[in-house]
Amino acid sequence: METAYFNEYSHNLKRNMEFKVYGHGGRPCLVFPSQSGRFFDFENNGMVHSVKEFIDAGRLQLFCIDSNDDNSWSSTHWDNRKRIEAHEDYYNYVCNEVVPRIFEINAQYNGDYYYSGLLTTGCSMGATHALNFFLRRPDIFDGVIALSGVYDASYFFHDYFDDLVYINSPIHYLEGMNNDYYYVDLYRQRQIIVCVGQGAWEEPMITDTARIKELLEYKKVPAWIDFWGNDVNHDWPWWRVQLPYFMQHLV
Repeated sequence: METAYFNEYSHNLKRNMEFKVYGHGGRPCLVFPSQSGRFFDFENNGMVHSVKEFIDAGRLQLFCIDSNDDNSWSSTHWDNRKRIEAHEDYYNYVCNEVVPRIFEINAQYNGDYYYSGLLTTGCSMGATHALNFFLRRPDIFDGVIALSGVYDASYFFHDYFDDLVYINSPIHYLEGMNNDYYYVDLYRQRQIIVCVGQGAWEEPMITDTARIKELLEYKKVPAWIDFWGNDVNHDWPWWRVQLPYFMQHLV
């Protein structure tokens, strides 16, 4: 498997950020690590190996990045406004720095062919980011595989709720989004997969996934919302099964 490592300065985050690329071409996929995770977590937990056949065949290219959760979603030492502002810095880093690099690197392998968008994926907190970034920027991202995420920001911010928390809380902004807003039509043209198990440690993820299902159905947005069995726990062994199962339908 061809890999490449990058360590580049982020103007939005004011520090160096690392990421790793797996694969020599194919459909690009941005991978968010689980809570407070690093770019190497997906590899270390066997997730890269789980989709190796797609990578080796040139059908999939993974871009695994670092998180900024310790300064935002996971933080307990900043006030809430600073926490969510730190997440917005991360949002701008991803959309304005990482995404252009993905297309630049992907084009080196695929010649002049550029995909119109790219996939996002992640597990647990990574799924939270994967779905949120996809929903906030369907003009950039054209598909998502979100595994066992929380989609209500109040889980992390509790009673604090402001404009920035709102635009990072998919359950809230989908509920408040007018059905004729142009993003809704973009959602209908994209590939949306949201999955959760019903075993240990999968609450409140089950509740949030069910609510996402209701909201997308109400807006007539096609989506594959999949609830796996009572033996399917919130843990890597099951995510290693789920990712290739869903990825085969997108690449």
